Amino acid sequence: MVRGMVQILGLLALAWLALSLLIFLLQRTLIYFPTPAPAGGDATGFWLETPHARLRISAETRETGAPAILYFGGNAEDVALTLPALAGQFPAHALYLMHYRGYGGSSGRPFEEGLVTDALALFDEVRGRHTDIVVIGRSLGSGVAVQLAARRPVQRLVLVTPFDSLRAVAKRHYPWLPVGWLLRDRFESVVHAPSLRMPTRLIAAGQDEVIDPMHARRLFEAFAPGVARLDVVPQAGHNDISLVPVYGRLLREAVAGP
Repeated sequence: MVRGMVQILGLLALAWLALSLLIFLLQRTLIYFPTPAPAGGDATGFWLETPHARLRISAETRETGAPAILYFGGNAEDVALTLPALAGQFPAHALYLMHYRGYGGSSGRPFEEGLVTDALALFDEVRGRHTDIVVIGRSLGSGVAVQLAARRPVQRLVLVTPFDSLRAVAKRHYPWLPVGWLLRDRFESVVHAPSLRMPTRLIAAGQDEVIDPMHARRLFEAFAPGVARLDVVPQAGHNDISLVPVYGRLLREAVAGP
């Protein structure tokens, strides 16, 4: 009987190791869900050429000197579809929405360092025409936005359904896996938050089924006192927060700044 139990435990351990290896190999397919390139092209954008990727940027341009918004979306978001709503909310702002590597016709494959490098390149491109630049990051994009803000002179930072770290979120969803060992892309926003000094607004969804609101609170608590503000939209979920009327008001307040 004891021998049988040992054999069963051994088989379970082997199955666990095999599953862990499989998830390690496929992890980026579980994090990133690239959107397809538009069938008819993009009449409202341009291409940003970098040494490592050719990036599609959906944009609403304005004259030099106008305030600008850089937007980084979620892991399955087609930001071209987000552009009209932002244009309606911020008619005086130039808008630049980056399609991540592998998304919407951009070349390459998405991974953390690459996305942050591309965000820096977009900021440097935009900064030549705009001095007041607000950065908005939603969900996965909040991790990109925080690292951009840690390296460039962003005027204001807005984080929608953000997390403290992707590793912490993964641990919550997969407590039976050694996430700390397996995860390549960790987006440790909580590590960068204490050094940020620009006014920052965090907007969390109270009914978020993907990123529990506690992750936004932990990120908020990592900022220096007085730098950040956290708003929770109680009735909102992760994917429908932008449909709740109060969200638009909070977003406009955040972009306008103190």
